Amino acid sequence: MRLAVFIATLALLATVMTFHEAPVAQPQVAPTDIGGVVSSVNGAEAGVWVIAETNDLPTKFAKIVVTDDRGRYLIPQLPKARYAIWARGYGLVDSHKVQATPGTALNLQALVAPSAAAAAEYYPAIYWYSMLRAPLPAEFPGTGPDGNGINPALKSQDQWLDIAKTNGCYGCHALGNKAMRAIPKELGDFKSSEDAWQRRIQSGQALTQMATALGRMGDKRALKMFADWTDRIAAGELPASKPTRPQGVERNVVLTMWDWAGPKDYLHDVVSTDKRDPRVNPHGLLFGATEESTDLFPVLDPVSHKASQVKMLVRDPATPSSKNAPMLPSPFWGEERIWDSQTSMHNPMLDEKGRVWFTSRVRPPANPDFCKKGSDHPSAKLFPVESANRHLSMYDPKSGRITLISTCFPTHHLVFAEDANHTLWTSAGGPGSGVIGWLNRKMFEETGDEVKSQGWTALILDTNGNGKRDDYVEPNQPVDPTKDTRVVAAFYGVGVNPNDGTVWGSVLGFPGYVIRLNPGMNPPETALTEVYEPPLPGYGPRGMDIDRNGVVWTPLSSGHMASFDRKKCKGPLNGPNATGKHCPEGWTLYPFPGPKMANDAGTGSAEASYYTWVDQFDTFGLGKNVPIATGNANESLLALVNSQWVNLHVPYPLGFYTKWMDGRIDDPNAGWKGKGLWATVSTRAPFHMEGGKGTTSKVIHFQLRPDPLAR
Repeated sequence: MRLAVFIATLALLATVMTFHEAPVAQPQVAPTDIGGVVSSVNGAEAGVWVIAETNDLPTKFAKIVVTDDRGRYLIPQLPKARYAIWARGYGLVDSHKVQATPGTALNLQALVAPSAAAAAEYYPAIYWYSMLRAPLPAEFPGTGPDGNGINPALKSQDQWLDIAKTNGCYGCHALGNKAMRAIPKELGDFKSSEDAWQRRIQSGQALTQMATALGRMGDKRALKMFADWTDRIAAGELPASKPTRPQGVERNVVLTMWDWAGPKDYLHDVVSTDKRDPRVNPHGLLFGATEESTDLFPVLDPVSHKASQVKMLVRDPATPSSKNAPMLPSPFWGEERIWDSQTSMHNPMLDEKGRVWFTSRVRPPANPDFCKKGSDHPSAKLFPVESANRHLSMYDPKSGRITLISTCFPTHHLVFAEDANHTLWTSAGGPGSGVIGWLNRKMFEETGDEVKSQGWTALILDTNGNGKRDDYVEPNQPVDPTKDTRVVAAFYGVGVNPNDGTVWGSVLGFPGYVIRLNPGMNPPETALTEVYEPPLPGYGPRGMDIDRNGVVWTPLSSGHMASFDRKKCKGPLNGPNATGKHCPEGWTLYPFPGPKMANDAGTGSAEASYYTWVDQFDTFGLGKNVPIATGNANESLLALVNSQWVNLHVPYPLGFYTKWMDGRIDDPNAGWKGKGLWATVSTRAPFHMEGGKGTTSKVIHFQLRPDPLAR
């Protein structure tokens, strides 16, 4: 009996020793790599990030990869430098940073989070923001400051959520990150958290926008709600759900990151190539748009790792500046006015020659006479325009020359058509402008005549159903069955259908629309518009794009990605009933990943995605025509592949928030190393990110290798 027990004990010990001593096969490390195994007291850690960061290059540089199912990692193609290496993952706290150089085999000891609260510090913003308790559906319509505090203009919970998510505060920065889910002590002492929130939204030069957004919800209830949210978090309440670690192809992602711009500057967009041909500008410079923060737009050379800035110009010194926006002192910057921009560069786009076109302010808003009533300009004769708050500019990197173009129509986003004139179509942004404008780039370059080369049109619905544009009634006039109808709307996102040249866009508001413009032979006179309203539970489109099949993709503030396929429409697409609700069958809604907001009666998540970009040419590696949304609450890019989400999370620095992206093919023969997506950190408050004051915007290159150890 004793012998049998002794033998059994030896067998057990042998098994335990074998388990503990069996080494994980190390990845092969080349001279430009750093690799090894990440493990903790629980064993190998799969699906965690390994970060390598250095200050040895001309600008701060980092590279991030994900461990495989055995905890192995390989950071490939590192420039020669000294790196700090550490591991980060859900369920962990950051490991100790270890110094290493390329060519090093380096195992990392991961640290298991000592508490649920410590682990939650690494959760994306959506998990914290979903704790916000939305008013219940039964509380609508609002009854105002003397009632339930909700704006009486809001008739449903959906309208309130539209503001609380995509089409409100989240349009500029994330609300669930560390900086926003706590009241900074630097703000001062207050009698209540409601008073603290009232003062908080008055900080800095975005005072007007923040106060307006709060008022749209109803100040009294909104302040109470946000105060309750931060009070509960301060008392120790944690998110009800937890994020999952990267799975499947998400573990194949390689992120490369560079600092650019200044610590007071915020970016709106980055551009790397021509949207119509992603092979343009291979390995070339990247360019950013800094909107209201500064007139210096950043430039990055990803080969030499050098960041620089170029000053955008204005035509008229009297052009207004964001420096004069009303403000109260900020807990980060005090009384300093950190924004000073006359140009308000919003969106850049490269042409086939590698030149950068911006929507950019070049003069004060009041339009010149050729835009107004009495002008003989073809567009002005049909629909005069009195003002435009943003125009066009172009920067040629080869010559350094800047060209300014004064437009009668306001501009916001821009896109080149695939036509002989290289027509540059622009959106107007806010829903009230009522026009869409364009520049005949071929004519402008041949003549230099900005007046003759530009045009615009009102947005006219073919409500009499005869297939052509006729006299129309104004939006506030009764419908006339013999006439068409003008709509007060404006393109926000803008894209051109490559199959037929029609121009598509999104229209902000509730429930919002996607909008189609058929220019016809003479757009000022012949352009006709169609509008399509998303069906509930969807509402609130933001920035959209279109695929090579003509399908429109847009994020919705309801927490969905939506596609709209006009080919699926069954009824008439014009006539008296074609005013928005006439094609619900054209829509498909895909709930975004992540938790719902507390009390939300809808089907979408708490995600507040700003824009969707379609990878028409497979510049990333997930296939052609893959729609990719900015995961502004998930701190990621969100790719929809065969109706399934691929979450391209950026784990460092915490607080990733972008507003757009594009994809470039640097070398079609180099496999995954020759292509990738480009995005920038676009929060208006880069000092809200991990690192705090002094943290700058980043350029991030997303690449997808075939497996987590490929080099």
